[in-house]
Amino acid sequence: MEFDLQYLLFLQNLRETTGGVFDEFFNALSKFAVDILPFLPYIIFWCLNKKLGYRFLATTWVGEVLNGVIKLTVCAYRPWIRSDKIVPAGDSKTAATGYSFPSGHTLAATMQFGNTAVWQWKKRRWLAILCGILILLIGFSRNFLGVHTPQDVLVGLTEGIVLIAVVSIVEKRIDGNEKVLDIMTLIGVLVTIGVILYITLKSYPMDYDADGNLLVKPEKMMNDAFKACGGFSGLLIGSYIERHFIHYEIPQGSANLPILTCIGFAIMFAWKELFAPATIVPLLGGHWGNMVARGTMVLFAVIVWPLVIRKICAKEKV
Repeated sequence: MEFDLQYLLFLQNLRETTGGVFDEFFNALSKFAVDILPFLPYIIFWCLNKKLGYRFLATTWVGEVLNGVIKLTVCAYRPWIRSDKIVPAGDSKTAATGYSFPSGHTLAATMQFGNTAVWQWKKRRWLAILCGILILLIGFSRNFLGVHTPQDVLVGLTEGIVLIAVVSIVEKRIDGNEKVLDIMTLIGVLVTIGVILYITLKSYPMDYDADGNLLVKPEKMMNDAFKACGGFSGLLIGSYIERHFIHYEIPQGSANLPILTCIGFAIMFAWKELFAPATIVPLLGGHWGNMVARGTMVLFAVIVWPLVIRKICAKEKV
C-alpha cells in the first residue's frame, strides 16, 4: 500500500482509538472553510475596505477556477476509492465533492486566512498567527477525516500561497488603471469560456468496480468547476459594472452598515445553501444551474447590495 494511504490509515486508527472524540471538531473546521469562510471577501468589500475586498475576491475566484482545472486534469480518485480500507469519518464524505487533488478546503482556508494574515501582520500580529494555525488545522483535518491525502493538502496549501502573492503583485502593478483592468476583464471572460470548453470536451477516466458500476461519474465531478466559472464570471461582469457605473464607496460610520452587512450575508448564504439548490440548479441542471446560481450570487454582492447599502445609509444624512 502507498505511503499516503498508510498515513491515512494511521490517522483512522487514531480516530478509532480515541473514540472519535476529535471528529466533530475537525469536521466543523472543514465545513467552516467552505460554508462560511468564503463570504469573508464580501463582508470586507461592503463595510471595511473595498480595494482589499476586491483582492480577496480575485484570489478566491481565480483560485477556484484554477483548482477546478487541476482537479479535472489530474482526475485523482478519493482515498476511499483507491482503498476500501479507508473509511472517512462521519458525514465528511458527503461534503467531499469532486476529484481528490488538490484539496479545495485547504485552498479555500489558505486564500481567506492567508490574505487576512497578510492584511493583519503589522496591525494585529496575534491574529495573523492565529490565521496561520487555522490554515494548518484545516489542512490536517482533511487528512484526519480520511477525505484527502497529504499531497492533496500540500498542493492546495501551496496553490493558495502562490495565488495570494501573484494577485498582490498584479494589483500593485495595475494600481487602479481602469484601461488595464478592462483588458484583464476581457481576458478573464475568454479564459472562462476556454475553461468551460476544456472541462466539457476533455476525456475522463471510466473505471468500473467488480460489479460493473462506474467508480466516479465525470459529470458529477465537473459541478465544482462550473460553480467556479460562474463565480469568476460574476466577479468579472460585476466589477466592470461597479467600477464604471456604480462607484461604490463604503459609508464609514453609518449606523445601518453593520446590520446591512449581516442581512447581505444572510441573503447570500440562504441563496447558496437553500434557494439555488432548490430552484435554479434543478431547472438548469448540475452544470449550468450551478454556474448561473454562483454567478448570480456574486453579481448580487458586487452590484445589487452595494446599491442597497448606499441608498439606505444615505437616508441617515437627510
